[in-house]
Amino acid sequence: MPRVKRGSVRRAKRKKLLARTKGFYATKSKLYRAAKLAGDKAAEYAYIGRRLKKRDFRRLWIVRINAGAHQHGLNYSQFMNGLTAAGITLDRKSLANLAATEPAAFAHLATQAKDARSAAAA
Repeated sequence: MPRVKRGSVRRAKRKKLLARTKGFYATKSKLYRAAKLAGDKAAEYAYIGRRLKKRDFRRLWIVRINAGAHQHGLNYSQFMNGLTAAGITLDRKSLANLAATEPAAFAHLATQAKDARSAAAA
């Protein structure tokens, strides 16, 4: 088998990896082996974090909607049930934004939800 000389390829690969770990603590940004391990772990955390971010935002939206609903005498589940009964299909992100920035619009939605719940119960 012929001998393979990888000087420029190896150098480019290591340079790219060290650039990715620039700013990491101590040897994790300077030595290849430590940087490789740290970079792999960072990529793993980033992958997990992209999924956790979706959960975290949904939880935040639910908390905001619940707080807005409580101001109008409803809890979160009653409010969402009322919206479904009224045929309003706004997503949680939009509802949370309305609860935080447009209290008048959210109040209107809350009254619609209340009315739809009472109509469905009767």
